[in-house]
Parts: sequence; structure tokens; C-alpha cells
Amino acid sequence: MRLSRLAAVLAVAVLTVSACGNGSGSGSGTTALRIMAPAAPGGGWDQTSRTAEQALKSADPAQKVEVFNVPGAGGTIGLAQLAGEKGNGRLLMTMGLVMVGAVEQNKSKITLAETTPIAKLTEEYEIVVVPADSPHKTLADLVTAWKADPAKIAIAGGSAGGTDHIVAGLMAKAAGIDPKQVNYIAHSGGGEALNALLGNKVAAGVSGIGEFAEHVKSGKLRALGVTAPSRLDSIDSPTLKEGGLDVELANWRGFVAPGGLSDADRKSLTDLVTKMHGSAAWQDAVKKNGWVDSFQTGQQFTDYLAAEQTRIKAIIAEMGLVS
Repeated sequence: MRLSRLAAVLAVAVLTVSACGNGSGSGSGTTALRIMAPAAPGGGWDQTSRTAEQALKSADPAQKVEVFNVPGAGGTIGLAQLAGEKGNGRLLMTMGLVMVGAVEQNKSKITLAETTPIAKLTEEYEIVVVPADSPHKTLADLVTAWKADPAKIAIAGGSAGGTDHIVAGLMAKAAGIDPKQVNYIAHSGGGEALNALLGNKVAAGVSGIGEFAEHVKSGKLRALGVTAPSRLDSIDSPTLKEGGLDVELANWRGFVAPGGLSDADRKSLTDLVTKMHGSAAWQDAVKKNGWVDSFQTGQQFTDYLAAEQTRIKAIIAEMGLVS
């Protein structure tokens, strides 16, 4: 009798595990869709992931969504973890231009070729800020001090080789400073860079507008310039060009999934993200955060991603960020 009961318990356990699975091939709302933010909380990827979580739930209330963070090395630690989930159709990773640069900078063994491109979501211009009590009232002030002693001007930003680092290098080049002399302090998330600024541990900071906008509006940070071609409605700041530096650059973010997806899983994820993109919750968030809607899916995004890898590799090589 006891053996019969034990057999019954084991049978139930096996059925339960089988029912749970990893969600691959189902697209079912019963298995939570997981979104990896491959950075520490507080940064752009984390912000995008959690905005997407809320928009997905708004677009489909039955959809279960979980966001988790895997910080480090410009997202390449998360990229390696994603590669280990081959064929998992219920997993997305937020990524973007930063990761493209980090793969090159960190000589990552895992590349974006081992992922499944799902969608490009947004573009966002960068902003250069200083603490509110900084002696540098304008971009010209900062550049003057920077030229006098490049090592003394510490600049906080995201991961080495990422968008923020590229902006700092392009600014140095435009100012006549050797990009290799930039004293760039890399952080794994926007929250860490913000703390360095508010604690007056660095002279300036570079990040996506959405990460610093609230603190510029509250007066804790002073905006010196944005990397847009013209002034933006979302933030009170001149452009870098107005400040004398001929620099323009837009960061972008999107979703990739693990490699080895079935056609059905790829379509399911693409349809889900397309539905999210069309929701009022997502569109409102894009406007609120000052993002530029640049939605792409399918072959269009696949081709864009390939072109970006070529472009960014050339830029960071010119800056001396890779040997």
C-alpha cells in the first residue's frame, strides 16, 4: 500500500515538472515571460525592461511578466547567460548600442550572432551633466578645464565601450583632446553613475536623457548639452553643437531572445512585443521619457543590428578602446 502511494506521489511530481517546462515552443501565458535587464537597477536597460513589463501587462492582463537583473561587463555577462537558454521561447533580453560596443571592448566569446533579434524599440539622445554646485556653468567652461588637465576631469557613465563612453570620446576628439586621455569612470548602472555625480566624486556625467532628466528638473544636476541635432522639448538644455562640440549620437534599445528559437516562438515573441508597442501604456512612457519611437522587427531589425556592429566596431577602434 505504501509503495502504491509513493508511486502515485512520484507520478504527480513528474507531471507537475513536465507541465512547467521552460515555456519553449508554447508562447503560453501560463509560463511567465522573463525579461532580462543585463545591468544593475536604475539604468536605461532596467528602465526599459520595467516599462515594457507594465506595458505588456496592460496590453494583455493575462500575461505574466517578470524582470530580473544580470549586471556586469556592459551586458556581456547577461549575453552569456542568454546563450545558455538556447531555444527558450519565454525569455527576452533588453539590449542596445551599449552591448554592441561592449562585445568588442570585452572581447566577448559570446556575440550577438548567437541571439534571435526580436525588435528595436527606441532611440534616446545622451545628455552631459555636472553637479549643481559645479564650477562649470557651461560646456565651454568644462572643455576649458578639460583641455588644461584631461586627467583631472573624471567623467562618469555606463559600461566601458558603451554609448556614454563613446560620447565622451567623441567630445574629446571634437575638443582637440586625445580620446585615449579621457578619464572615464565606468559604472554598471545609471544609479551608480548618479551617486558619483551627486556625491561630487566626478566632474561630469554622460547618460541617456531619461536617466538624468528628473534630477536636472529638480536642480540637483545641471545640463550642459544633449547629443541631439537640435534642442528637445523633453529637457531644458542646449545641444553639444551649440556649446562648440560637433557631436551627435542617438543610443538605441531593443529586444533579443535566445538563439535556436522555433519559427513559432519567434513569431509569438514578435507578435507580443508588437502588441506592447501599440499599447497606450508604452506610447505614453515613450513620450514621458523623451524616447524616440524607432520600432523595427523581422529582417529589418536583423539587418540594422548587423550594420550597427560594423559601425560601432569602427568607432571604438578609432577611439583606441580596442587593440
